Amino acid sequence: MPPESHTLLYGKAHLPVTLPPEAQATVIRKHPLPLAADPAAAVRQALDQPIQAPAFRELARGRRSACILICDKTRPVPNHLFLWPMISELLAAGVPAARIGILVATGLHRPCTDAELAEIVGDPRVLATVRVENHFANDADAHVDLGPTPTRGVPVKIDRRFVEADLRIATGLVEPHFMAGYSGGRKVVAPGIAHADTIRTFHNARFMGDPLARECNLEGNPLHEEQLQIVRKIGEIYGLNTVIDEERRLAQVTFGEIVASHAASVAYVRRMVEIRVPRRFATIVTSAGGYPLDETYYQTVKGMVTPLDILEPGGTVIIASECSGGFGSPDFRAAQARLVSVGQEAFLHGLQRKALAETDEWQTQKQLKPMQLGRVQLFTQGLTADERTLTGVEPIDSVGRAIQASIQRSGDPAVAIIPEGPYVVPLFG
Repeated sequence: MPPESHTLLYGKAHLPVTLPPEAQATVIRKHPLPLAADPAAAVRQALDQPIQAPAFRELARGRRSACILICDKTRPVPNHLFLWPMISELLAAGVPAARIGILVATGLHRPCTDAELAEIVGDPRVLATVRVENHFANDADAHVDLGPTPTRGVPVKIDRRFVEADLRIATGLVEPHFMAGYSGGRKVVAPGIAHADTIRTFHNARFMGDPLARECNLEGNPLHEEQLQIVRKIGEIYGLNTVIDEERRLAQVTFGEIVASHAASVAYVRRMVEIRVPRRFATIVTSAGGYPLDETYYQTVKGMVTPLDILEPGGTVIIASECSGGFGSPDFRAAQARLVSVGQEAFLHGLQRKALAETDEWQTQKQLKPMQLGRVQLFTQGLTADERTLTGVEPIDSVGRAIQASIQRSGDPAVAIIPEGPYVVPLFG
């Protein structure tokens, strides 16, 4: 009988994985997503029949300006399906093209290049008609200070281009998120177009260490609660949210009031991505979600954290991530270097003393979760030897051999395989 083979999302293709003969595989995927038969028609219907809002053409009528938020290159949002229909409606309603802006919600990530903007937008008509600009979180003058949130006192400083627009729209992708429960909606606003002070406050160790700040959880999640308070401070905002399948095809699109439209997409997608699993595993094989999420090691951490509910304590998480773009930001590199230098306990102690997190060190804090529960092994072809050392996890040169070694260590042949990585959340029980 030939060896059993599977594939993981890896870069822009798939990584084949051959299991050892003794392995007993359980493949964990999303429940099948019913695809939109006509994506363009689905977008049109969402704009014509919004959730808790007038139809888009009515919203556009009489507006003097508009700002549309889009995600940066780390999320494969199908912007090519909906940006031009919205812009066309705005132009038809009399909003001047010069007063329509698309703002890339970079958060504290680096700005997108012109080539990346063209890839993200996906429609040359949009680029030829309206302004497409990056958000810069460290430019103090580019933000409006709206005062602190009432519950936890997070300073609310938001990009002026969005706050001062007559019509505000946030677009995004709704998928599991390892801190905020689910991405999309309010998250595109904060941290997407928030000032560094806002981001560094609700990404500090107190927020990141809260057990409710985890994937698929919104109830009591401090990040989600603060994000809701931030969007309420800004005022009228509408959201367009998409759900896609493993092949990046459109399954669902909603439009409407930002909180209500996001909640509708979450209710839809949670039935597909939260997968109940009757046992825990000593060997888990997963991915970082493929391109564009696995372009850097920074984003790879998400794939390590997401399957922890089904990891047997002391077990092994084996993750494949291409990292074609390298390690990540200089700030993340510095945080990882501190972790490797001082160790987990001293690193955590240093975090807990800060009111403002250092940029990107929250990702390192999240990486500690799988490291404290078990063993983490990384297959990648995009990092240098020095960068592999900075990951703080164990580099491997063969996923198949790593699986075999893990089975031998644990004495348990059962292997969980999660081809889509952090886009699927396995839950024990």
